[in-house]
Amino acid sequence: MTTENELRELENSFKDILDGGISAKAMAEQIERFKVGFPATRLERACTPGDGIYQINAEDHEALLEIYEDAAEEGRFSKFVPASGAATRMFKHLLAKMNLEKDGVELGEKDAELVQTFMDSLPVFPFYNDLKDVMASDGRDLEDCYAIEDHVTILEYLLTDRGLNYASLPKGLIPFHSYEDGGRTPFEEHIAEAVEYIRCGKGKARVHFTVSPSHREAIHSHIEQARAKFAGHKLDISFSEQCPKTDTIAVDMDNKAFRTSDNKILFRPAGHGALLGNLYKMRGDIVYLKNIDNVVPDTLKGETIEYKKLLGGLLVQLQSEIFECINMLEGRNCGEYEVAAVALFAVTRLDMRLPEDFGILSLEEKIEMLLSRLSRPVRICGMVRNQGEPGGGPFWVRDEDGVATAQIVEKSQVDMDDPQQAGILNSATHFNPVDLVCGVRNHRGERYNLHDYVDADTGFISTKSKEGRKLKAMELPGLWNGSMAGWITKFVEVPLSTFSPVKTVNDLLKEDHRG
Repeated sequence: MTTENELRELENSFKDILDGGISAKAMAEQIERFKVGFPATRLERACTPGDGIYQINAEDHEALLEIYEDAAEEGRFSKFVPASGAATRMFKHLLAKMNLEKDGVELGEKDAELVQTFMDSLPVFPFYNDLKDVMASDGRDLEDCYAIEDHVTILEYLLTDRGLNYASLPKGLIPFHSYEDGGRTPFEEHIAEAVEYIRCGKGKARVHFTVSPSHREAIHSHIEQARAKFAGHKLDISFSEQCPKTDTIAVDMDNKAFRTSDNKILFRPAGHGALLGNLYKMRGDIVYLKNIDNVVPDTLKGETIEYKKLLGGLLVQLQSEIFECINMLEGRNCGEYEVAAVALFAVTRLDMRLPEDFGILSLEEKIEMLLSRLSRPVRICGMVRNQGEPGGGPFWVRDEDGVATAQIVEKSQVDMDDPQQAGILNSATHFNPVDLVCGVRNHRGERYNLHDYVDADTGFISTKSKEGRKLKAMELPGLWNGSMAGWITKFVEVPLSTFSPVKTVNDLLKEDHRG
C-alpha cells in the first residue's frame, strides 16, 4: 500500500504543478494500481449468433424503421464522435521513409512496399491537388518531383510544416474522399451521415466531436467552412476536450512518479475511457457513437444509414419495453405473475442471465433484483463478422456475482499466457467496429450517472518511453469496454460494409473509400 510519507511527498511535489488537476489522493491510488496491476478479464465464451448476438430479421425492418422515424421526428437522436486522435500513425511508413532516407538508411521490405504503393497511387489520393498547390506556392513542381522519384521532398511537403503538415494534424482533418467540389474530410463525412439519420422533425442534426485543445481552433474553422456544403440543413455542432482531471500519472519501472528532464511529473491522457464524462455532459437522450475514421463516400453510405436507423429503432423499442417493465415492477399490484413476465423479457429479449437461485428468492427480493438490473443505461452494439482486424470483440464474462454478462473485451484485458483464455479470444466470430447507439436516460427522462456503471478493474497498463527512458502508462477502462460494463447490452450483427476504418493512408486506396 502507498504509505502516508509517500502520499505527503506526492502532495508536496504536485502543489507547484497542479492547476485544478486530479488530487494527490487520486494519484496515490493510481500508483498503487501500478503496483498491483489490473486483474485479467476471465472469458466464459465468445458471443455468437443465437448466443449473445442478435440478427435482425428482414421482416422486422419496416417496424423498426417506423419506430426510428417517430423518435427522430421528436428530436431524440444525436451523435458523439471521438475525434482527437492524431494522424501520425496513418503516415507511419511514410515518416519512416522520409526520416531514414535522409540518414541514408533503407526501409524494411514491408514498409518499402507500402511506400511504393503509396507513391505509385499518389495522383488518386484526395489530397493530391492540395499537395500540388502547396508545393507550387513554394516554387516546387510536384509532377517534376514525382517524375524523378524525389520521394523525400514530396513527403516533406505532405507531412511536415514545410507544407500540409499532415503528420501533425488530427486524423479528422485529412481529406479521405474525392468529390467534384474537392476532397472531403472525416469531419465532413460524419456531418453528411448525420443529416441522413440524426435530423429531427425541425430539420436539425446534432453532432458532438471531442477534440484536442491544440487543434480545436483549426477544427472549428474547418467545420465552419464546411457548413457551405450542407447549406440546406440545420447543424447543431458542438465540441469538447478531454478533461485534464482524467489524465493519469506515469511511473518509472520501480513504480515511482516519472519525472521529465526538467523535473516535472509526467501525466498522460488516459485513453478513450476518459471521454465518459464528455458523453454525460453532452446531455443527450439517444446517442449514436462512432469513431472518426470509420466513414465512406456518399455512394456507399446507403447500407450504413439503413442499419443506423435499424439499430436506433431497436434501441427505442427495447428501451420502451424496459421502461414498461420498470413501471410494472414499481406498481402497487406487482405480483409473482408480473415478476415472471419481466424476468422472461429480461432473459429472452435482453440476453440477461439471472442467478441460479432467482426462483427461490422472495417476491420483494425478485423485484429488487430486476429493478437493479433494468434501471441502467442501454446500448445496442453493432458487430461485424471477424476479418482479422485488431481490436475488441463480444464475449460472455462472469461478473462479481458469478452471472454471465455480455461485454466488449480487448486483447489487452485477457491473459494470453493462459491457453484456454487465448483460445476463447481467438474463437470470436465477430468484431467490435465501435458502432453503438446509447440510451442514457431513465424512464423518468433523467440522465443516468454514467460513472456508476464502470468496472474499474478493466483498465490496463502498458510500457512506453519518454526521453529515452522506459515508463509505465495507465489507461482507464475503455469507453465502450469497461466504462459501459454495467450497461444493458445488446449485440447486433451488422454488415461488413458498415465498417471501413482508415488505419494507414494506404487504406484510402480500398474500394470502400474510392466509391
